[in-house]
Amino acid sequence: MVDSKPLLQDRPPAYNAVPGAYDYGPQPNSYGAIPAAAPPPYPYPDGQGLPAAQMGPAVSQQPYSTTYTIVQPSVVVVGGCPACRVGVLEDDFTCLGILCAIFFFPLGILFCFALRQRRCPNCGATFG
Repeated sequence: MVDSKPLLQDRPPAYNAVPGAYDYGPQPNSYGAIPAAAPPPYPYPDGQGLPAAQMGPAVSQQPYSTTYTIVQPSVVVVGGCPACRVGVLEDDFTCLGILCAIFFFPLGILFCFALRQRRCPNCGATFG
């Protein structure tokens, strides 16, 4: 029962030891050199047999006086701060609203919610 597997000591040959490893074929020596002069351009025919172009009276065109204004749509974040456009507004109850809720209990809660102030935690701006 002898396996025919190679042992770990039998390593494959190194890449530079393989014959023809870096042989990419013949390389032209003109790489990066300035090419020879281009051939002369093709001569145009004399135009024999073509009718001459008829020219009409010259017409002057008025320059465009219309300008276009591109309006970029603004992204509005719901609940976002209109001052800094970064923070999100938070609701704060005013002292008057809390006092109305305490002293005029059932109806005072409506006044408390009506007298809220919205405040931005980022810039500190308050909105009534």
